[in-house]
Amino acid sequence: MLPLRSFCQVAWLLKCIRDAGIPIAVVIVVNRYFLRSSIGLRNVGLLVLLAALLVPQRSVHAFETDQYNLPPQSLADIGNEVSEHVEAALREAVEKVNAEIVVRQKCLAASTDKAKLKGCGSPASETSRLEELRSEDRIAREVFERLGGGVPPFTRMGTWMDSHRFVARPARYRTSYLKSIFILNPFIALTISPTVNLYGSEFGTDKIAHIFQQGYTYYRMSRRAQAEGAPPLEARERAVRWGQKSERTFYGTLVGGVYSNGDLAANYAGLKFYEGLTHAVRAGDTTRPAVVELKDGLWRINDDVNVREALLKPFISDHLNEALNPSIFTKNLGWRGFIRRAVKKRSCEQWIRRYPGLSREGLDERSRALRLWYGEDYGFTDSEHFVTIANTCFEDDGPDSLKNRER
Repeated sequence: MLPLRSFCQVAWLLKCIRDAGIPIAVVIVVNRYFLRSSIGLRNVGLLVLLAALLVPQRSVHAFETDQYNLPPQSLADIGNEVSEHVEAALREAVEKVNAEIVVRQKCLAASTDKAKLKGCGSPASETSRLEELRSEDRIAREVFERLGGGVPPFTRMGTWMDSHRFVARPARYRTSYLKSIFILNPFIALTISPTVNLYGSEFGTDKIAHIFQQGYTYYRMSRRAQAEGAPPLEARERAVRWGQKSERTFYGTLVGGVYSNGDLAANYAGLKFYEGLTHAVRAGDTTRPAVVELKDGLWRINDDVNVREALLKPFISDHLNEALNPSIFTKNLGWRGFIRRAVKKRSCEQWIRRYPGLSREGLDERSRALRLWYGEDYGFTDSEHFVTIANTCFEDDGPDSLKNRER
């Protein structure tokens, strides 16, 4: 054990970290470094738990999620309420860009007069600004600022999802610390993303943040690649490969020990969301027209689109559910094996009770269908070591199969 003096010094240091507002993700990275050092595991656990307890609740944000543990009662479907909020952000973005277009048009019209309007530039600069305002990238950026803006991994939309008082209830379910599959990592267990239900799919609110923030990063990378001459499919592939790298490092394995296929699916859905603002977009068997269009020099909502129904819903699916679309957990310190045992102990009975006709074959088939996003590659990474309801709650293929998967 740590001597009392050292314990007090550590407590003081962690309080300084908290007061300085250092992001919890940074502390997690530091903690993972110590896990690889010679400090005793018991002392490391004490440091981790103490740090977690010192984090004030108002500063807690969600990094990972847990759909293995089901809500005690069915969650209300808040899809329409969330779509209403997203639609309001879109309309606000369109209004702002149009207002600026009107100003620039007045500047350009007055450029031939002797009296130059205040705040106006040269005719060439005003023409250039109008061109930028009428570009699809500008609309995407304005929407991003209202939904995905924030210091990664925090977003305005994610904060809204975690704090908004929804009319439909219960709207959220957050797994308790003692029941969490992440109990061995208090930082994750105490900052876990609550589960919500949108249009019949249950997933963590962190996926909404991925759609609007990392999805926008995908969009920008794809647009840049296309500007360099890459065809659209290759441009998307570049973004997907970047997403896989980020999931292995600062958005996943390096920080939290979790490589999330659900996160990658959310990123890709976000790319399609931003592309679909100004272009027709396909999701499954359905092709939806662009949501906004440029007419007479101004942006307007497409009258042929039911915005409330079509703006967000096509991008919500079971791909975002981490129990159905499994993650790869690190095997360090036996974490993967612990998670499997926790699922078997707490989650199996919940799933079998809620879904009486559940079968291993049905679950496996469902998960296989989620390896592509409606036939498109979003970067799904396969593993022999997935922890799924199918391979944990139902009879194993053989006596050594579970043992081999936990390695």
